[in-house]
Amino acid sequence: MQASLQQQVLADVLVPRFGAQTRANSFIRDAVLVIGFTLFMTVCAQIAIKIPTTTVPITGQTFGALLAGGALGSKRGASSMLLYMLIGMLGLSVFTPSSSPLGDGQVFHFILPWSGSSGLLWDISSGGYIVGFIFAAYLVGLLAERGWVLRSSVPLSMLIGNLAIYAIGLPWLGILFIASGTTIPGTELTYYDAIGGSNVLDKTLKGGLYPFIGGDAIKLIAASLLLPGAWALVSKVKGKPPEE
Repeated sequence: MQASLQQQVLADVLVPRFGAQTRANSFIRDAVLVIGFTLFMTVCAQIAIKIPTTTVPITGQTFGALLAGGALGSKRGASSMLLYMLIGMLGLSVFTPSSSPLGDGQVFHFILPWSGSSGLLWDISSGGYIVGFIFAAYLVGLLAERGWVLRSSVPLSMLIGNLAIYAIGLPWLGILFIASGTTIPGTELTYYDAIGGSNVLDKTLKGGLYPFIGGDAIKLIAASLLLPGAWALVSKVKGKPPEE
């Protein structure tokens, strides 16, 4: 009984099953949750801060990916991020504003007017991070299914998810630098020339890690507070702790 309860994630409590417990009803419910978090991720991508020293902006996407895993669980969380990736590659403007400057000198963009982008992942410097969102959501969701979001270990689960994003995003960015002829979409400037640094490793860290540590720490803390807070509210409404 304890193992079964540990596998229950926040979405299963907040969005109860409806009708007869058939495979079709379960599929519809899961599809709605997945699509809902895909839309949420799309909105998170439109909260962007352009950094002049890199082609990768600070966005709300890390927060969206971590929250998707913690709230939906491993499979649904990863599926929502996979769907987000696919619709962006198919041409819908769901990715963060493009690698070129945000408008005419615009540094900060908050959702509206919509400034989304799309493209093939291997052509954009944030492509590896988008792939990393899938793995991050899966890992955080896997830990959530084991009850980590109900205890003080939730920040650790979020940190693991965040590291998974970097584990894919940084090498991906480095490959773009190695392929020094790869140009930024819409410009004639190469990724290698756009970011300062003495070599590929230096450029990768300056362009894909150092500027984001502070922002990611804030997003990690926010996700770490939101999930246990939501569980506490559910516990109060239901009149008993979710661990029981």
